[in-house]
Amino acid sequence: MKPFFRIVIPSFPLMVRNSTRLRAFTLIELLVVIAIIAILAGMLLPTLAKAKTKAHAIQCINNLKQISLSWYMYADDNEGKLAPNNINPTSPNNWVKGWLEYSVSTSDNTNTIFLKESHLWPYHKALGVWKCPADKSTSRHRGTIYPRVRSISMNSWLNTPNGFRGPGRFKIMKKLTDMTIPPPAKTFVVMDQREDRINNGFFAVDMTGYNPRRSRVLRWWDFPASYHNGAGGITFADGHSEIKKWLDPRTRVPIVPGRSIALEVVSPGNHDVMWLQERTTGLVNP
Repeated sequence: MKPFFRIVIPSFPLMVRNSTRLRAFTLIELLVVIAIIAILAGMLLPTLAKAKTKAHAIQCINNLKQISLSWYMYADDNEGKLAPNNINPTSPNNWVKGWLEYSVSTSDNTNTIFLKESHLWPYHKALGVWKCPADKSTSRHRGTIYPRVRSISMNSWLNTPNGFRGPGRFKIMKKLTDMTIPPPAKTFVVMDQREDRINNGFFAVDMTGYNPRRSRVLRWWDFPASYHNGAGGITFADGHSEIKKWLDPRTRVPIVPGRSIALEVVSPGNHDVMWLQERTTGLVNP
């Protein structure tokens, strides 16, 4: 029987010829590749920027929560009495000392001793919680640039000697039990402040003319930070923190590094001012 197929083994070695030639990109091809990379980068960069901003906001919230917990633990250890809060940045009876500004003549910008001497320090002992990671402000001393150490300030109506513009009509809350209207969940404790307006640790909220049932005098003295896509970190007396989105563009004016914002800015109809007033203190006789 004949086989269906045969395997033929050649009697000479196989010769393999490589006919492939290496050739370089043409200029047009190279330009097309570069254009595609640029388009992809343009699509990815906004996403990466948003992710970085989100990460900063999460860290900011964590920092504020630690400060808020320290504030509450201080009160708990002192029979409900709140940490002292003074407009005078050199007063020893103050939750934190120091005056930050753009001037290079002050060492307070970089002084971590003030933070370690704070009434709240024993409850967290961490320098990083005093500054929002999105605050990139610096201070130059003897030719060297250092980051500033603090970006937060405290509600000017919490255990302060005289309140701020309107004492007598509005409550100065000295104990946790003083927080009734507004309640702890709607009484802010500390918030991040703009680098071009921060000075002492006393966030001044002007209550002059405020009345929930009538027209209001609206002005900023201290401006809140808006580092997180137009929003800023703020913490409340019940322990919760949030990233507050500021709605009025006058609250989010661009920062010009080295130039401080005005001390008093009248802002008629600014809902951000109203929102903060309602979460600062209340009338003595509502």
